[in-house]
Amino acid sequence: ALPGLPGHAAVLVGSCSEATRAQIADFSDSATTIVIDPIALHDGSSTRESVASAAQEATSRGHVLVCSSTAAEDLRRSQAQLGVAVSARLVEDALAHVARHLADNGVSKFVVAGGETSGAVAQALEVRELRFGKAIAPGVPWMTAQLPKQMCLAFKSGNFGSADFFGRALEMLP
Repeated sequence: ALPGLPGHAAVLVGSCSEATRAQIADFSDSATTIVIDPIALHDGSSTRESVASAAQEATSRGHVLVCSSTAAEDLRRSQAQLGVAVSARLVEDALAHVARHLADNGVSKFVVAGGETSGAVAQALEVRELRFGKAIAPGVPWMTAQLPKQMCLAFKSGNFGSADFFGRALEMLP
């Protein structure tokens, strides 16, 4: 069973799979959505600190969704300009920074979409041990981690879950 935890929830999305883009579209009306632009991160017109601050401010209004892409053409544009590896590294680094910042400032529940993104966030949060809870979808459980404080975490690969995955995951929280 998941513990009832104080604090807000955040959805962090690095995956640009078709399934994840459908999940973003379904959930974006339920949350303040912040889109990370890897080109802006690369040229300095945006920073991971500014994204983290915007995400933190958004938690005062409810759920926050921080994602790297909402459209396939955005993904193609950034990968063509920066290369796949650089674009992915910029996004993963920014989302990991956002997770650490939010965790340090009251967010205790995270849904993370994208395999590499999940790994980057787990490292940023210094997750060492997880306890598995109820499944949100086949292969994707809620988990708890005891870090400096207890957290609820859900890590999923991009192609897991139905279009309403993010909203259903958050509805399951006590």
